[in-house]
Amino acid sequence: MSQVPGRPESTGPHPDRGGDPDALSLGDGVDDAYDPRDGSAQLGTRLGNGAGSEPDLADDTDDEPDDQRGFGAGLVAALKELVIVVVLAMVLSFVVKTWLFQAFYIPSGSMENTLVKDDRVIVSKLTPGPFDLRRGDVVVFEDPAEPFPWLSGALTNGAPDVGGPLHDLLVFVGLLPEDAENHLIKRVIGLPGDHVVSEGGTGPITINGVAVNETYLKPGDAPSEGKAFDIVVPPDHVWVMGDHRSDSSDSRYHDAPSNNGSDGSVPMDKIVGRALFIVWPIDHVTWLGVPERTFETVPAPSGSPSS
Repeated sequence: MSQVPGRPESTGPHPDRGGDPDALSLGDGVDDAYDPRDGSAQLGTRLGNGAGSEPDLADDTDDEPDDQRGFGAGLVAALKELVIVVVLAMVLSFVVKTWLFQAFYIPSGSMENTLVKDDRVIVSKLTPGPFDLRRGDVVVFEDPAEPFPWLSGALTNGAPDVGGPLHDLLVFVGLLPEDAENHLIKRVIGLPGDHVVSEGGTGPITINGVAVNETYLKPGDAPSEGKAFDIVVPPDHVWVMGDHRSDSSDSRYHDAPSNNGSDGSVPMDKIVGRALFIVWPIDHVTWLGVPERTFETVPAPSGSPSS
C-alpha cells in the first residue's frame, strides 16, 4: 500500500464520528463554526447566548420601556372605564329623575312639623299618573302663576348658593336635589269636585259636609288660621294647604279675585309628584304616609257649594 509522504495513513473512521461516517455530530457543527481568527466569539454566535457568549444588553434595556408602556396602557384603560361608568350613572340618574323619582330641597317652614327647612325629600313622579292623588298626599308643584305668581317677591330658596355649571349639571341629571325657586310643597286637602269650607275660626275644615281632624297640623295652629273660605275644587285641580297654617301662603291666599276655588286651586299638570319620604338629614328619615283616618269618612264630591 502506498502512503503519501508526511501524512499519516488513515486507518478507519474519524474518531469524532464514532465509527459512523454519515452521522452529523456536534463536533462537525463546532468545526464548521470555528474560525481561528475569532475563536469562541464565532462559536457563541453560532450556538446562541450560551456559555462563551457575551450578555445581550439590548434585552435588558428594553425591559423598562415595556413596563412603562404597560402601565400607561393600563392607566388609559382604567380612565376609559371610569368615564363610561360615570356617563352611564348620569344617564341612569337622568332617566330616573325625569320619569320616576326626583329629590327636592325644602326651602321653608310652611310644612312644619311634617317637614322642616333643609329637609330633602324623594318625590314619586308616578303620582298623579299611574297612581291617583288622594286627600292628604304631600305634593310638590310648580308655581301656578295664575292669576298671579304664588312666589312673587318672596324668599323661596334657602339652599346654599353654590351655583356654577357643575352644580346645575348635577341638579339637571338628578344627582343633587332640585332647588329651583319656582317649586312649592303642600298637602292636598280637596280633590276635583270637593266642597271645602272653613268658617275662619278655630273649628275644623269640612270636606263635602264632613269635618276632618287634621292631626298633622303644627301644634298651636288652627285649621284655617282666621281665613274663611267656601269653595268647590275645579276639574283637574286640587286645593292645597301647608301643615304650618300660620306660616303657609297656600290656596287660601291665592284664590282672589274669584274666591270660589278657581284661582287658588293648583292645576294637576303643575304637580311634579307626591313626596314619599325624607332622606336627609339622617335623623329625619321617615316615610310620608297618607293620614287615612283623617279623610276616611269623607264622601265622594257632590260638586255643589253650600248656599
